[in-house]
Amino acid sequence: MDEWLLPIIDLNCCTNCGLCVTLCPTHAVALVGGRPRIVRPQDCSYCATCEDACPESAIALVYEIVPAPHQN
Repeated sequence: MDEWLLPIIDLNCCTNCGLCVTLCPTHAVALVGGRPRIVRPQDCSYCATCEDACPESAIALVYEIVPAPHQN
């Protein structure tokens, strides 16, 4: 895969509480104009802390499912 998987922030559900910013261990999330954004995508470890902490379930981590190669 050539692109980063990043948390998806649903700004329609987000109340801008800032928990994701406060709890992000790599400081990849910041408030920009009062709204959360992934400002340092290269630092996101996809740890799910933001997703777990969000009281509005406005953050989702998407996972790519890759089937294992068939073994005989």
